[in-house]
Amino acid sequence: MVPALSGVSVFDWPELRPMQAACQSVALQEGPVLALIEDETGAGKTEAALMLAQRMLEAQKGAGLFFALPTMATADAMFTRVSNSIGRIFSSEPTITLAHGRASLSADYRDIVLGAPNAPEDVGCTEWLNDSRRRALLATVGVGTIDQALLSVLPVKFQTLRHYGLSSKILIVDEVHEMGEAYVAETLVQLLTAHRAAGGSAILLTATLPLHLRRKLLATYNGVDDGNPAYPALTIAAGAECRAFPQDTSSKGPVRVERLATAEAALDLIAKSAQDGAACVWVRNAVDDAIAAVEALRARGVSADLLHARYALGDRKRIEADIRKRFGKTGEGRAGGVLVGTQVLESSLDLDFDVMVSDLAPMAGLVQRVGRLWRHMDLRPAAGRPVAEPVLYVVSPDPDEVRSDRWLHDVLDRGAWVYSADIMWRTARHLFQVGQIVAPSGIRALIEASEDEAIAVPAVLEKFELERLGKSASHASLAWQNVVDLKAGYRSGGQANDDASYPTRLGPEQVTLVLCKAQGNRLVPLFDGPDGWAMSEVSVSRSRVEKIELTNNPETLEAAGLSDWPQWKQSSHILCPLSEGKVADGLGYEASSGLMFY
Repeated sequence: MVPALSGVSVFDWPELRPMQAACQSVALQEGPVLALIEDETGAGKTEAALMLAQRMLEAQKGAGLFFALPTMATADAMFTRVSNSIGRIFSSEPTITLAHGRASLSADYRDIVLGAPNAPEDVGCTEWLNDSRRRALLATVGVGTIDQALLSVLPVKFQTLRHYGLSSKILIVDEVHEMGEAYVAETLVQLLTAHRAAGGSAILLTATLPLHLRRKLLATYNGVDDGNPAYPALTIAAGAECRAFPQDTSSKGPVRVERLATAEAALDLIAKSAQDGAACVWVRNAVDDAIAAVEALRARGVSADLLHARYALGDRKRIEADIRKRFGKTGEGRAGGVLVGTQVLESSLDLDFDVMVSDLAPMAGLVQRVGRLWRHMDLRPAAGRPVAEPVLYVVSPDPDEVRSDRWLHDVLDRGAWVYSADIMWRTARHLFQVGQIVAPSGIRALIEASEDEAIAVPAVLEKFELERLGKSASHASLAWQNVVDLKAGYRSGGQANDDASYPTRLGPEQVTLVLCKAQGNRLVPLFDGPDGWAMSEVSVSRSRVEKIELTNNPETLEAAGLSDWPQWKQSSHILCPLSEGKVADGLGYEASSGLMFY
């Protein structure tokens, strides 16, 4: 596939933003290139990356593109954006694929595969490429989860095919800050090292990357990081650097930060703000806490929407569509609306709120969340907002009063277990001292201060820091042990052990519950249609399911016509008949609330 002639733009914009203009002009050295784009949420990083990728294609640094994202939801959103414009830069119709476990459920992707009338006319996909995720990497343009790329440096089946497919691509990794967990980060380092060795170029995009991880990633292309904290920044590893960007405060101005001492105070604030006509959101750290908040708001007579990761896919897609319609860029009926959600609100959904409450979270997460506060100022200027200024209200204990190791639990309940207490304390201490978030100029300082281990945590929280550091070292060591040894050669460096597991990321083991309902003597999926079974799936921690002894049984599988489930699927999926909102003792499901543990 040959790129289009130089000068053909993917976007027809009268004026470029500073980062986009820099990507149009920055010098690209000979050979493989690694570019790092650092800018605030909503600044047009994706468009800047596409402009830079087009220049790399024209310079013969690749023959295609692969976009790697942290989640399936973000991959789906990126696919929709890319598929509608990417065909312009190729001289003939490029093939495009979506590579993740639920790609077949994407309506936009399915339209392209089937050649539907409403599909983009300048891209296509063959049935052969669509048949498997590993083949998807052979398409001219691919969009998928980062897992699909990481598998190219893990000793798994078809690893060499994945590596071959990626080697000719400009690898674009979005939201790199979400890949900072030690195991994923070290595997990503090996991926970039292997990509460079194969002659490939890459572009990394981030809003909140810590300097220590930036140094590690730039080093994969022989880049030397001088520690300059400039932000926004465009860095070309071992080449030209553009750092002199205007740091004008975003159009919404500084975001004031105010601490709320209790969840009850958050409920009072949201109820009052909604009554005054503000579009409100509360981002919680734990699903159970989000459900509890919605129930408490409804008990006060406040109608609230809910979104989290414990919905069946069919319900989640419906809720996301409703939320976009109400709180999105051109939202309708947003006045007085309330949304309570979890980390799923941090990315992929383009939402705009007048009032934001958040549980205390790591600084990077708070910065991502605040990107949804007073977001579209061109459509909703300050004068038309129902509140006088943008404020991030943070539900948090006082960092100056840490009397026990349950400092977080007294305020955040189940959400206190999600993040390490030492990181949370450093975030709270610095954020409340500064008292505001100024984007983009203040972002780097906020991130670095929250990760500064030279700042001693209170003695009662030291055990959490030691535990976090130990786990991080262990995960990094496992990554080094698992990845393909590029120096050892193919036969010894990439030889897999059939009995070993080589995950792309670590974390609590998940199990998929497949919800179904009775229809006569049969069991049918909770959702109708050709994708009914897939739309009826919801993932949950295996440890929570084991506590209620939820398992498959032959009679249930037979009633659903699923007796032919292979053993691996019976181990990872559990068929769950649903009756009057009950799955089993201690477990229920409702379309409005999702999966609930009692």
